[in-house]
Amino acid sequence: MITTLPASPPTAIPPADLSRLRIAAEQLEAGFLAEMLKAAGLDRPAEGGFGGGAGEEHYASFLIDAQAQALVRAGGIGLAESLFEALKGRIDNG
Repeated sequence: MITTLPASPPTAIPPADLSRLRIAAEQLEAGFLAEMLKAAGLDRPAEGGFGGGAGEEHYASFLIDAQAQALVRAGGIGLAESLFEALKGRIDNG
């Protein structure tokens, strides 16, 4: 005869932990989007006479990061939400 243990009741995840998990997922999505923007060439100096000057190359990464974070705040591509739900499910299930 096979006996099974009763399922343990799900433990509530503290809101602070959920908040930190969501922030981490959003940071990961922003990092991914920044790399995609760089791959698309958005970190290269502008062609023509209206470039950003000598410091443009040095500060382009800051612009790319800000654009990626803005994309995430606007809803992103859904990567952060997918990661959040998947990781939350792993915490819920132990």
